[in-house]
Amino acid sequence: MKRLTPLVLLALLITLVISPLWAASTPAAAPAAKADKSPGAALATTVTAVTGMAISPLLGTGAYGAYQYAVAKKNGTPTEQLPWYAQWTFFVPALALVGACAAKDSLGAVVPPGWKKPLDVLETVENKATGLVAAGAIIPFTMDGLSKMLVASAPATPDAGLASTGLAMIHLGAIDLSWLLNILTVPFGIAVFALVWMASHAINVLILLSPWGAIDAALKGGRTALLGLLTLTATLNPWVSAALSIILIIVAYFVAGWAFRLTVYGSIFCWDFFTLRRARYKVQPDANKVFAGGNLPDVPVRTYGRLRQTDDALVFAYKPWLVLPERTVTIAEKNLAVGKGLFFSTVITGRDETYFLLPPRYRGHEEELVKAYGWGGVHPAGLRKAWSVLRELFGGAAAKTQVA
Repeated sequence: MKRLTPLVLLALLITLVISPLWAASTPAAAPAAKADKSPGAALATTVTAVTGMAISPLLGTGAYGAYQYAVAKKNGTPTEQLPWYAQWTFFVPALALVGACAAKDSLGAVVPPGWKKPLDVLETVENKATGLVAAGAIIPFTMDGLSKMLVASAPATPDAGLASTGLAMIHLGAIDLSWLLNILTVPFGIAVFALVWMASHAINVLILLSPWGAIDAALKGGRTALLGLLTLTATLNPWVSAALSIILIIVAYFVAGWAFRLTVYGSIFCWDFFTLRRARYKVQPDANKVFAGGNLPDVPVRTYGRLRQTDDALVFAYKPWLVLPERTVTIAEKNLAVGKGLFFSTVITGRDETYFLLPPRYRGHEEELVKAYGWGGVHPAGLRKAWSVLRELFGGAAAKTQVA
């Protein structure tokens, strides 16, 4: 199975890139196969494009740019007039980088986790950066194009050529009202992109937590297959791809909280890892930032907050969505210790239940943390059972660390 993984990922990548190019370069067979130019079809195509770019910003943007480049070549339109992401100087390196990431995930199935984890962190940072670029530049540009198409395709009345009204006398039709429609479409497009991107970005964070390269390849392959399905259905019927996109948007809405917590966790993990924050971090005697584990009562897993030591009790304080009013939870458990892992450590109980996840900044400071809170020492953490690790990875319980 591991030997077939690179071939499967490569086939999915080729299908994803070649399908729109083939569809754009194939001449129409008959007038009956003429593309739908209605406003509804333009809206369906735009929803699919936004959803696809949100699933994988670099791959989606590169493929979308390659598609526009192929269409321009087919229609004889000068490619210099295309946006920057539709220039070959962008989408060729972008797709090459996507291929390199696919190869990395394929090789990761047969190499130790420590060799691949820094590259996983780098890919997570890349996904965040390209997501910001797509949300800030490409999505508004795409929605602006949709607004202009909707305004330009407004149907004329049957008697428009028989009589002149007062509005016609002042040439209202010459006024470009697409900017007014952008006030509604651009925020909507960015909101849809953010929802789907967070759900998709959670896969990158799950790969950071995963101790096995085979799981990484399966997660990445599933996401690539989903993006390929969107692309393939878009070339066949834009309404089918739009319906699939709407389903994905609804699912992303319901998992937004879980995905947001994973996004915050991944952001802090990458920041601590790349900036070597552990070299300059000092454990505070009374309050330190941690993430909630799956066994902490009444708190969603991976919630970010402060662990405060008061005279009376140990308290975990956090703000839902990082901005809502603060909530506190008193920790009744007394038998706590630190489980030391390879990339990050945890706070565990005597029953081996994970209460808190420690960011990489605490690596090497476990003894100081134990002294600050008066816990029962530092113990090596390891993988217990494959099923429990998988369940904890996806949020069913706390995420245990890898073998130290």
